[in-house]
Amino acid sequence: MDTSTSAEPRAGMREWLGLAVLALPTLLVSMDVSVLHLAVPAITSSLSADAGQMLWIIDIYGFMIAGFLVTMGTLGDRIGRRRLLLIGGAAFGAASVLAAFATSPEMLIASRALLGVAGATLMPSTLSLIVNMFRSDAQRGVAIAVWVTMFSLGTALGPVVGGALLEFFWWGSVFLLAVPVMVLLLIAGPILLPEYRDTDAGRIDLVSVVLSLAALLPVIYGLKGLATGASVITSIAAIVLGVVFAVVFALRQRTLASPLLDMTLFRQRAFAVTAVAMLASMFIAGGTYLFVTQYLQLVTGLSPMQAGLWLLPAAGALIVTSMLAPALAAKIKPHYVVVGGLLISTVGQVMLATLGTDDLTMLVVGFMLVYAGGGPMISLGTDLIIGSAPPEQAGSASSISETATELGMALGVAALGSLGTAVYRGLAVVPAGTPADLAAAAQDTLASAAAAVQGLPAEVAAALLDPNRVAFVGGLNVLGWVSAVLSIALAVLMVVGNRETPATAETPLEVRDEVGAV
Repeated sequence: MDTSTSAEPRAGMREWLGLAVLALPTLLVSMDVSVLHLAVPAITSSLSADAGQMLWIIDIYGFMIAGFLVTMGTLGDRIGRRRLLLIGGAAFGAASVLAAFATSPEMLIASRALLGVAGATLMPSTLSLIVNMFRSDAQRGVAIAVWVTMFSLGTALGPVVGGALLEFFWWGSVFLLAVPVMVLLLIAGPILLPEYRDTDAGRIDLVSVVLSLAALLPVIYGLKGLATGASVITSIAAIVLGVVFAVVFALRQRTLASPLLDMTLFRQRAFAVTAVAMLASMFIAGGTYLFVTQYLQLVTGLSPMQAGLWLLPAAGALIVTSMLAPALAAKIKPHYVVVGGLLISTVGQVMLATLGTDDLTMLVVGFMLVYAGGGPMISLGTDLIIGSAPPEQAGSASSISETATELGMALGVAALGSLGTAVYRGLAVVPAGTPADLAAAAQDTLASAAAAVQGLPAEVAAALLDPNRVAFVGGLNVLGWVSAVLSIALAVLMVVGNRETPATAETPLEVRDEVGAV
């Protein structure tokens, strides 16, 4: 491969305008991961969604992205990245409208699943087009930094934007934000974006696509079943079935000439450790975010707009540490920067593990530390993963990096959300004489209880909600301790697994070029 960039043309105004167009769907796709968190009480009340349905509504989007991300990357190589981006943009806009006007939990879950499939077309397409539009090494570095910043910004600002919309509009308005963005993409994309396809792209193995979903969804179904009181035997059987499909999927990848996931990469210790750490970090963030946003509304009684404003310090901390991490990584080993971030997050998680029902400031500061500590992993994780892989496998490494990010966030909502819900149910209190319908709501989730007492006298509502606010915080406390232990374990793992990594974050040019294959 010719690694010289001096002969490559420098990007002009068209390419930079094209980058602005690509930044918008990147921001939107990452925002949709978290934009619904503040809408949980409103959706619970409007659609009468129970705990299990609410968890599916929140995280089916991330699971569909993770399940189809690599598939869509291969499809884009075959039919063209720009074409796939535009098709996905149109589908994302249409699915957003369906979600906005959903009339039942089942319809909203299906719409969110379609959004996830469409979102899976956008992520790899935007990154690949950026790499091919900016052939100069320096310009490409700036463009990818913009892409990473947009991804981080969307994740951080999702609840803030959602809270602002919920203050004035109904819950479905958070989805309609996608429509003008996708219309702009469909208009400007054909004008500003070049087409790119890989003539050597491998064949899409449909069996592997089915196996990947068959591995994910039963496990999630089982986890949710254990949390929502479903049959223990059925739930465990579903988890076991998912694990079996995961093993079959992994074995099949070893026999394919063009696997969906190159499993041989995991034989390299540094790669495997960093990929697992990225997935686990996003796992912690997903579950924590879900409970923090509900604490702000259901425990402290803030409006969605007020809750969104209290989340701004965490969003700002994430953006600042994401931007500072590359500079620090130029002076010390990148994985040490990530380890430092994990330790900062641990402090915040311990604060969440020890707060009560009247500790708003402690919650905000603790969550700010959790997000500040996660910034280095978001900004350096992909570089660490790609840099630890051989140059000829950089494309597969980048696919695994993106999959770990989306899958980790969705798994966190499912697993930690289910754990927190189970703790809540174990601690839930129903005063004597409470009508059966109110008792059932209180024993489901705090959001269900809050929706059920609307319109009742204040003293009746307080008698039901006050003790169950304590139960909800108990679930958040358990999540905080679990997350703190996981973060410390990940910090140790990163130190042990990356002892032989380079001293700085410099990634070989040929490796960065190979990212264009993703």
